[in-house]
Amino acid sequence: MVGGLAVHRTTQQFITPSSNPASQDRPKEQLQCFPSPHHIKTMEEFKKVHAQYIKLGLNCIPRHTGDLLLACSLSEWGSMDYACLIFLELEHPGVFDFNTMIRGSLLHGDPEGALLFYQDMLQRNVKPDNFTFPFMLKACSRLSAISEGMQIHGHATKYGFERDVFVRNSLINMYGKCGEVQLSRRVFDQMGSCRTVASWSALLAAHTRMGFWSKCLELFAVMTRDGVKPEESSMVSALSACKNLGAFETGRSIHCFLLRNFTALNIIVQTSLIDMYINCGSLENGIAIFEMMPEKNTWTYSIVISGLAMHGEGKRALLVFEDMLGVGHEPDEAIYVGVLSACSHAGLHDEGLRCFDRMKLEHQILPNPQHYGCMVDLMARAGKLKEAHELVKRMPMEQSEVAWRCLLSACKIHGDLELAELAGRTLEKLGTHNSGDYIILSDMYAKAKRWSDAARTRRKMVDRGLNQVPGYSEVEVKGKMHTFVSHDQSHPQSHEIYEMLYQMEWQLRFEGYYPDTSEVRLDVDEEEKTHSQKLAIAFALASTSWGTPIRIVTNLRMSNDCHAYTALISRIFEREIKVRDRNRFHCFRQGACACGDHW
Repeated sequence: MVGGLAVHRTTQQFITPSSNPASQDRPKEQLQCFPSPHHIKTMEEFKKVHAQYIKLGLNCIPRHTGDLLLACSLSEWGSMDYACLIFLELEHPGVFDFNTMIRGSLLHGDPEGALLFYQDMLQRNVKPDNFTFPFMLKACSRLSAISEGMQIHGHATKYGFERDVFVRNSLINMYGKCGEVQLSRRVFDQMGSCRTVASWSALLAAHTRMGFWSKCLELFAVMTRDGVKPEESSMVSALSACKNLGAFETGRSIHCFLLRNFTALNIIVQTSLIDMYINCGSLENGIAIFEMMPEKNTWTYSIVISGLAMHGEGKRALLVFEDMLGVGHEPDEAIYVGVLSACSHAGLHDEGLRCFDRMKLEHQILPNPQHYGCMVDLMARAGKLKEAHELVKRMPMEQSEVAWRCLLSACKIHGDLELAELAGRTLEKLGTHNSGDYIILSDMYAKAKRWSDAARTRRKMVDRGLNQVPGYSEVEVKGKMHTFVSHDQSHPQSHEIYEMLYQMEWQLRFEGYYPDTSEVRLDVDEEEKTHSQKLAIAFALASTSWGTPIRIVTNLRMSNDCHAYTALISRIFEREIKVRDRNRFHCFRQGACACGDHW
């Protein structure tokens, strides 16, 4: 903001207003010797036209100066610095001129500049109009400036524009982007029958941005029930909610609505559909949409590569990556996170090392903490803990938190307690306090029967106020999401669920299965011995017909026991069971998991 003001002040001396009052009486024919500002294609051409305006004295006429401002500030070739020079020539700029400069500042990525122009506007006693406030609220949205946004809300009320539908929609959007969903909802409710599809879209986006996925889908259902036809932006918010909840049936219904009501889908909606299907466990549906897309951008490729990584399809992810490079798209940091993650999940050690080198040498991308985390995970999964440790030691200390945490997790898998203790101490020195770090160490101490160390580590976690995230599992049945926690008896069909759970346990015992008690799990409470995932499976088996796939989302990493349990259930009950755990997908069919027991 200071830099912007400095430009205004230092450039004011270069151009002085024309002092030829007779110039306003020049014949109109003289204007025809040069093009209109709106037809200009380059900045050099614009400067020539501007010089002609000055020569003819037209720069003193507000209408013509407004045209110059509009062209210079809003055109692709335009320059806000030059527009500021023109603006400073105005002795009495009006609301149109200020709106143009505010809008131009936003277009050129300078929301702070927009706020400065608004402040100048008020200081000059120029009254804002209904076009001013949507632009100003957009500036506050981009800056997440809730205090300024609330002040502008007050100004809109003061000047009588609070009931303007565009102002209200901008308020919903601004409050949502600033994280104030309740204020967004309050403005929305006050609109009553004046709500438009844009009002609904802004409210849905507000809930999606804050992670209120279930509420977003509830509002989407109310919207359609009230007869409001959703637009594509509403669909993107709803698809994002479906993706995060794992609500496959709801997401598929939205896809069907799109096919019935839109002749063509833009790249954002198509990519959102791919993202939804992949994250709901329907990888092939997502890939089918991807392959039919006439145009793909880097975001589309990133979604597909990361999705294939989550499903353990490392080799397919690398093929998509090569296809992306072949059509001329340049990879970015996010793409390489997906590529390295794909190599890690699929156990492609050598390919991962080659991609890491290619990222640095060929594409000149400096590794970030996520890249290093993927590499540590890749090496550790291959049993190369020493090499992983050496890589972490070579990292800049300020970037190494993620990598040390990945190394700590790898130590648990391979039972290297000495290296795990070193990783734990290093994370403490870095000042990072994460309950998961203490839980992993406690788990390893308990497995080594070092009970006093396990208790000490747990006490340290509690003393620092670090809370465990409760374990839960969600399953979709008949278009509705059902959530279960450990030993849950709150569900209306709890009796039927536990009856089914008893049948499952009886069938498993008949097959010779007994719970694996060798894996000590201190990352969940004792009641989690009856896993939330098992309750979700029992509910789905009791509530759906034979052959219906079961899709579960859980916030825990799947344990060895639960993995074996689910695999057997898929064979005994002849069901396909897809589980999205904290790190990846597991697809169980006929007693086997697509991960190949590599997770």
